[in-house]
Amino acid sequence: MATRGRQTYRTPKGGSGLIEQPHTAAAQDADRNPGLPLDLSWVRDVRVNRSAVERRAQSHTRRRSIKGIWQAAWYLKATTLIDLTTLSGDDSPGRVRRLCAKARQPIRLDILRALGAEEMRPTVAAVCVYHRFVEDAVHALEGTPIPVAAVSTGFPAGLSPLSTRLDEIRASVAAGAREIDIVITRSLVLTGAWEALYDEVSAFREACGAAHLKTILGTGDLGTLRDVGRASLVCMMAGADFIKTSTGKEPVNATLPVGLVMARMIREYRDRTGVAVGLKPAGGIRQAKETLSWLSLMKDELGPQWLQPALFRFGASSLLTDLERQLEHAATGRYSADYRHPLA
Repeated sequence: MATRGRQTYRTPKGGSGLIEQPHTAAAQDADRNPGLPLDLSWVRDVRVNRSAVERRAQSHTRRRSIKGIWQAAWYLKATTLIDLTTLSGDDSPGRVRRLCAKARQPIRLDILRALGAEEMRPTVAAVCVYHRFVEDAVHALEGTPIPVAAVSTGFPAGLSPLSTRLDEIRASVAAGAREIDIVITRSLVLTGAWEALYDEVSAFREACGAAHLKTILGTGDLGTLRDVGRASLVCMMAGADFIKTSTGKEPVNATLPVGLVMARMIREYRDRTGVAVGLKPAGGIRQAKETLSWLSLMKDELGPQWLQPALFRFGASSLLTDLERQLEHAATGRYSADYRHPLA
């Protein structure tokens, strides 16, 4: 139970479809995307009405208003969908270990207790690091179902020789990474070299072995929403288990119009093949309220199945700080300073 002013309430359990036992083995529980032969006619037929997409995204944020304890429930759900990430030049084994400790217990127990959600003991969906720190993260997360995701293939530019990028994937898998976030060669999209893009992602998929493949499109570099849609489709045909918006290093990263286009390509791929592919918006998502727009968009466009770690992730680091801060506000009615919710 929690008290805010004179109102006493309990976090809703059941019925909403949002708060379940929050963490399984994330994407490792999902069926793999086997891919299919490249269908260039399907790729060329992709059309995107930019103005309609932008209107839909704008109207969605205005129409979806979630308040009170229901907002707290969505924030708890968002916590379980985070790929908690550190991709800085000054990363160290100590920082990675501290990040993994936060991944194990992302929300303070006193906050969960005040919300009546202590028994949930949520964790984040995964921890994402450079290859150099995969073994450190695997060791720090030992005994938990939280997978380690490694960014590979010359992240963030993705311009290393193909053999080097493939070797990096294999090395990360050998070190214990269960998910691989790769970067596509954006010039292949910009020049319409769809066969080359398909071959590249297929090679990455093969190098991953049993590890799940998340393809980073770098949507801020692609120029048009049509190319975002076509690149999404080619990557799914090549066997990507997730399509991801951004590296977080581009000038423009995850936006709702881009997410809407990618979600609808996922829906079209599912309708034609019966295969569910995940979506990961990454970069620039720092405030808890932004997660409400993304989660409700996924629920509207793809259904509640896409509100689970197997099919949806937030690539973020500072987002968790604001989520925990907002949950404390839901429990106490007071906002606390960011420094009371450290990450690493």
